[in-house]
Amino acid sequence: MRTPPTSSPLTITVLGSGTSAGVPMIGCHCPVCSSPDPRDRRSRCSLVISYDDPTSTRRDILIDTTPELRLQACANRIDRLDAVVYTHAHADHIFGLDDLRRYNTLMHASLPLYASPETIHTLQQSFPYAFQPAIRTTDALYRPELTPIPITGPFNLFSQLWQPIPLIHGRFTVLGFRINRFAYCTDCNEIPDASMEMLLADGPLDTLIIDALRPKPHPTHLSFDKALEKIARINPRRAYFTHLSHDLLHADIEKSLPQNIRVLYDGLQFTVPAE
Repeated sequence: MRTPPTSSPLTITVLGSGTSAGVPMIGCHCPVCSSPDPRDRRSRCSLVISYDDPTSTRRDILIDTTPELRLQACANRIDRLDAVVYTHAHADHIFGLDDLRRYNTLMHASLPLYASPETIHTLQQSFPYAFQPAIRTTDALYRPELTPIPITGPFNLFSQLWQPIPLIHGRFTVLGFRINRFAYCTDCNEIPDASMEMLLADGPLDTLIIDALRPKPHPTHLSFDKALEKIARINPRRAYFTHLSHDLLHADIEKSLPQNIRVLYDGLQFTVPAE
């Protein structure tokens, strides 16, 4: 399906870029966990995608609600949200959901929540109170107010087409996303052929963010070498590693990579052109 043209570039704000345990890890004092380089302090994976809708209204969409959501939002001044999109329902991607209540108060509205039917089911089981009708008695809400919208194929979000990309994450199928010339593929150890075709369709990518946990193989995440193989096949203009563990320092990883492949870090912000 052809992504409709847009005059608005995407602004990507990286909230988190680390593995499920975070970096530094509890009880670890290795060189990475003890590093003074702020790029080596990695909260759990999340980002905000911002763009203008056809009325030139800025829209801010959060991908995943990590356990550090409040800290991530305050650190990056994420003062508004228009929607939340989920990749999957593992703990490191959903357990900050309760902090969405602050955005209900700021936006004076329920937040649309996009996820696979399976992820919505898990969220409703884990946070049932967030999906019940709200009774507003004050200006503030003390629980989230969410409107679930199942992802069953490409969907339009403020006049921008989001293409879900099924990815293999161990025993699970999770979702990556392609939005125009940008793709986000965290938490995967394989990209099925049909999903690879989705990433290759509709013209080359400008920017790809892809899982790259560590140098050695892992059963549910891409290693550095496997991530580089996927990047070579997809051939974006630039790519970033995400979901990093504490195996190597940020600076040392980047020294070993081609110039068009870098490593995400918390707080990084960049722009993806519209065309």
